[in-house]
Amino acid sequence: MSPQIPESNVVLIGFMGSGKSSVGRELARRWRFRFVDTDAAIRRRFSKSIGEIFSIYGEDFFREQEHEVLREMLGQQRAVIATGGGIVLQNQNVALLRRLGRIVWLTASPDTIWERVRMSSHRPLLQNQDPRGTMDRLLQARSPLYAAAADLTVDSSGLLHCEVADRVVARLLERRACSRNQS
Repeated sequence: MSPQIPESNVVLIGFMGSGKSSVGRELARRWRFRFVDTDAAIRRRFSKSIGEIFSIYGEDFFREQEHEVLREMLGQQRAVIATGGGIVLQNQNVALLRRLGRIVWLTASPDTIWERVRMSSHRPLLQNQDPRGTMDRLLQARSPLYAAAADLTVDSSGLLHCEVADRVVARLLERRACSRNQS
């Protein structure tokens, strides 16, 4: 296996707007891996937007579907998996993520995230009177969960998705070298 290609799946976690989908697609293209977006899988399953799923069935139902998608992925190889921002809210999901592969937390500054998501109409948790305040509260609550789940962290602030992908590759190679040196 080429040193540029990971030995296991790569799972991208992080807050909405951190770049998981665009970076995930870029990594999958480079490595010729399958790209899986858990939100897209749920949208396809119900032929509805995430907002419609939240509205019709509720957030708890959506979180159950996230878990189901992860469970169905067990055993997959050569995949880059981009997850929804709330996937780390359930401990059972974090356990599945660890079984699926290396977990990379894509971070970004709150201002960067806000610039990326503020005009989005497809972010159901931000469809309220105070979307910036909601974003800040959710980011603050979730950041420790992302940190606890992650094998490594890459900041996407101010970078193009290809630059973030370069950093993910570099960090994975560093991690692999450290693992080999400790053996």
